[in-house]
Amino acid sequence: MENVPPHMPPPQGPPGPGVPPPAEELVLLDRELVQLDARRAQLLARRAWLVSVLTAPAAAPFPGWQAPPGAGPARDASGPSAQNVLLTLGAVLLTIAAFAFTVVSWGSLGIGGRAAVLGVVTAAALAAPVPLLRRGLRSTAESVAGLGLALTVLDAYALYAVALPGTDGTAYTAGAAAVLAALWTAYGLALGALRLPVPVALVTAQLPLPLGAVAAGAPAQAVGWALLGTAVLDAAVALWWRDRFVRVLAAVAGAATGGWALLGALWLSLAAGDPAAAVAPGALLLGGAVLALAVAFRVPEQGAVPLAGLAGAAAVAALGGVPRAALPDGWAVLPYLVCAVPLLLLLRVAVLRAGVRRGLAGAGAGVAVLGALSALPAVLLALALPVEVWGGVWAGRVPVSSDVRVVGMQAAPVVLLVVAGLAGPWVRRRAEAGAAVVVLVWAALFTASAVLPLAHPVVLAWQVLLTALAVGYALRAGGPVTGALGRSVAAEACAVAGAASVSVLSLAGKPGTFAVLGAFLALFAAAAFAGRGPVGARSVAAVLSVGYATGVLLALGRALDLPAAPTALLVLVVPVVVALAAVAPAARPVRVPFEVAGAGAGVPAVALALPDLPVLALVLALLGVVCAGTAVRADRRPVGYAAGALFLLAAWVRLAASGVTVPEAYTLPVTVPALVVGLLRRRRDPGAGSWTAYGPGLAATLVPSLVAAWGDAHWLRPLLLGLAALVVTLLGARYKLRAPLLLGGAVLALDALHELAPYVVQVADALPRWMPPALAGVLLLVVGATYERRLRDARRVREALGRMK
Repeated sequence: MENVPPHMPPPQGPPGPGVPPPAEELVLLDRELVQLDARRAQLLARRAWLVSVLTAPAAAPFPGWQAPPGAGPARDASGPSAQNVLLTLGAVLLTIAAFAFTVVSWGSLGIGGRAAVLGVVTAAALAAPVPLLRRGLRSTAESVAGLGLALTVLDAYALYAVALPGTDGTAYTAGAAAVLAALWTAYGLALGALRLPVPVALVTAQLPLPLGAVAAGAPAQAVGWALLGTAVLDAAVALWWRDRFVRVLAAVAGAATGGWALLGALWLSLAAGDPAAAVAPGALLLGGAVLALAVAFRVPEQGAVPLAGLAGAAAVAALGGVPRAALPDGWAVLPYLVCAVPLLLLLRVAVLRAGVRRGLAGAGAGVAVLGALSALPAVLLALALPVEVWGGVWAGRVPVSSDVRVVGMQAAPVVLLVVAGLAGPWVRRRAEAGAAVVVLVWAALFTASAVLPLAHPVVLAWQVLLTALAVGYALRAGGPVTGALGRSVAAEACAVAGAASVSVLSLAGKPGTFAVLGAFLALFAAAAFAGRGPVGARSVAAVLSVGYATGVLLALGRALDLPAAPTALLVLVVPVVVALAAVAPAARPVRVPFEVAGAGAGVPAVALALPDLPVLALVLALLGVVCAGTAVRADRRPVGYAAGALFLLAAWVRLAASGVTVPEAYTLPVTVPALVVGLLRRRRDPGAGSWTAYGPGLAATLVPSLVAAWGDAHWLRPLLLGLAALVVTLLGARYKLRAPLLLGGAVLALDALHELAPYVVQVADALPRWMPPALAGVLLLVVGATYERRLRDARRVREALGRMK
């Protein structure tokens, strides 16, 4: 047999000389594949045995053989880790025993005995690590040293309890912490091999200054300075200590103490009622800023950015807090924004480190973001202000901004414009800045119309103008320039939000309603079909144009005092116009969203016609006509299915409206010719699916009959329907037709469920209350145990259905 390269197709045509016929060649290939499978199974079995031999602890293949590293059973813990656990546990137990002795049994000894016991035990615990280190027992030395450090704390407590009982506890704790921190540091430096004393001393050193300030009755600013002084010491240790673990611990401790100092100062600055009261917290904030900036110049770049950002934020809070105290609520954010300007300008100062520049500029940007967020409630209120109109459409109720003003609403437009000015220089650097500027400027102008005491028509005109400008900018901004798409999307979002708000506001009066809705209909229609902007913006405009056309017709029906049913027929004009306009060349870029929106316009028509079944049937039939007309186009053939479904639904609704109790008399004359037509089509086009050929005809009778059977108390109709559904299901299975199989099976199952429902209810009432949950649990266990097999069966069913027509 000739070798064929894998990248070449197999030889075609009759076999050549030396090549067996295809039937014999197939038999040979099958034999070789079976032999390969058998050989592979043998090799896998041999490999499994070898692995088991290598990993077995006592099964050596030959005398003197040793398993490779990692081949034996894994140990739960290594020798050193187990040793450390035992030593640590022993030290902890000894510390607990010493504490219990000191607190509980202390009174049984005299003063000399007490001093002698604690002194001897402490001295022994502190001296024992020296010989232990000489013998190389470092872990044991660490444990004994930890016991000695704990005993020094007990010594300090004993001294307070016996010799200084009248001393202030806070002041004594501050002094004792300072002495212990110094002694432990000296002890750790003397025995350099021990790693425990210096970190413990560093943690203890966080207490003396803050506790001393509290003991002295100092004000909150003094406590803050004490915390900041402690942070300075921590920063010095973090920068210049030789041990890396101590440096990291000092950095964490400094961040904690310095952070508390800055948070306290910020709280005091914000709570200050006048500029004089804000000076002292501001000085503390500036001190924290100087410390953070000094450390930022001495750390790597990744650490310089957050430290410089913290320094910039603290400086802004310090400098802006003084004038803030003199301004009314709402305007207080402006001083902080002004102080953020130099930080943004520092980004271009090349003298500073890159990390410091980025951190300071990031702090300025963060202040700007917070300023914009402070104006967000006012913007949301301006957008939601027209909600009051829903209480009385066309009743003349005009919401007045002064009735619902929130704190800072008057200053919101100014704040937003200032933030937009701060973001302006960043437009060319960051694409997000351009979109932010668009949103900020639009929000400022829109909020101004709700704040200023303007007449209602002026407010409507101004907000419609802003929406039109946003739409125009969205169409012009989308281009190859960096960030253009983001600006276009931002402008389109502003236009949608503004259009929704002013549309509701216009419902206060009838003339304003038609003026605003008509203006937006013309605006969005022109943007969708006459503009040349981004496809996304034009698609949104096309959808909105359909929505406003529907709104105009609904308003017209209300103005003419039309009942709901005629208004529903009036709204059907929108789907008709959309279906006709979608074929125009100008609608090609937005054709899909435009047609989807047109289909959605039929929803309010159906909702209005629901109370009147004859009108509902007419509306559904007319929507079916629109879908059928759309399906005439070659690219919209699938819409024909929707047309058929709407026609069937209209027929069923018409039957229900006429009080027909035997729908089969009307549906069977439709089903029989429909099935004949489907059979003829399948003969002419064997590739036609069963849903196309038989689905509409079968559904025309089965579905109405099923609905009638569920409301029929007699047995004849459910029996006949079940027999018919059984026949349809069997025919679908016999000829491998998906539509008869699924439709017949679904109807048969639902019909059987209807017949068995009373008995199921009786059984459910007879069962104990705990039985259904128990059965559900057992079912879940069974399903979980056979999950893989169920998936395989489901895949087989899906494949079988996929092979059907």
